[in-house]
Amino acid sequence: MSGAPANVHGTAIVVGTTGLIFLGPSGSGKSILAFDCLCEARSAGQFAALVSDDRVLISRYGDCVVATRPNQIKDLIELRHAGIGRFRSIPRTVLSYAVLPINRETADRLPPENARVALCRDTTLPAIHLPTDVRLPFAFINALIGAEVPLI
Repeated sequence: MSGAPANVHGTAIVVGTTGLIFLGPSGSGKSILAFDCLCEARSAGQFAALVSDDRVLISRYGDCVVATRPNQIKDLIELRHAGIGRFRSIPRTVLSYAVLPINRETADRLPPENARVALCRDTTLPAIHLPTDVRLPFAFINALIGAEVPLI
């Protein structure tokens, strides 16, 4: 491990074996997109679990980037304008991608090729740009990473 974990403002989930961290400013749609992905994946029969919402502790173990939840927020996710919801969580996951919620009206049509996002210090992940109004975020992400999109 390299140093103390960094506290990152985001939402981390795992679907199957793919760890995702949703990043962006407050109110950008991180939690609801993550929640939609979790629900959509479970509806498709996939394993899906919340790791942490709002605060994610980031560590590196060799080439792996690990997201860990603070125990105080176990199983909790903010569903903006509705309240705090409960969703089964796991304590940690290896992260594969950083998901960036975007507004279609202000974003470029195509993101930069091979875009990466800095989480902290010398830790980056490949970036996925996800429109906040996408109907099926799990399928959208799978299409971008080349995974098979399960039929619901």
